[in-house]
Amino acid sequence: MSETLFGLHAVLTALERRPDALREIYVLQGRRDKRLQKVLDLAARHQLPITERSREALDKMVSGRHQGVVAVADAMAPGSEKDIPGIVEAAGRDALILVLDGVTDPHNLGACLRSADAAGVQLVIAPKDNSASLNATVSKVACGAAEAVPFVQVTNLARCLTQLQDLGVWIVGMAGEADDSLYDCDLTGPRALVMGAEGSGMRRLTKERCDYLAKLPMAGEVSSLNVSVATGICLFEAVRQRRSL
Repeated sequence: MSETLFGLHAVLTALERRPDALREIYVLQGRRDKRLQKVLDLAARHQLPITERSREALDKMVSGRHQGVVAVADAMAPGSEKDIPGIVEAAGRDALILVLDGVTDPHNLGACLRSADAAGVQLVIAPKDNSASLNATVSKVACGAAEAVPFVQVTNLARCLTQLQDLGVWIVGMAGEADDSLYDCDLTGPRALVMGAEGSGMRRLTKERCDYLAKLPMAGEVSSLNVSVATGICLFEAVRQRRSL
């Protein structure tokens, strides 16, 4: 299967990390600037065909903002469940894992992956069912992070959380009804942060597997944040605590 990537960051990262998966690159006719030139140089290095097309033609190829560059590539597949123990053990005491339970919007998944990459997360886990999968929209919103951060979709999320606990990872679930604030939780050492879907939150079995439940204190009328916004806040609280050691 193939997918259509679009946007400078998404195409550049694909060229840098998985050039063998790219088949053809289309660029805006007549455009020549430094940002696009890097795409052209990398494509030439890997002997990938480049075709110039009008803005109207590029607009018809994708449903989002392409920034003058579109690429056709082999579809990106998530990692394997078998990879999880090795990734966790390699990270050791610095392990920081993001678990997304019920995030079905590809824009939110892309934004979560972008925050995960910025925070140094070693692994993102989501269930195979009731979850967005990797696609062109995710890659575009993630600005390259979809290719950089290992993303694994698991058959049984509750069982996977138990596996993480067996590997020495403490599970912190974010829940609006929790008594404790995230800012009072110890996020140093091996940790997995679990984010639930907006509105419904984590599923019952997921919540029962958590070692701790925490919430973000909300001062205004809004009762919850967009999951990608909340994810960024939570991950960088973990970053802050780890840097203060």
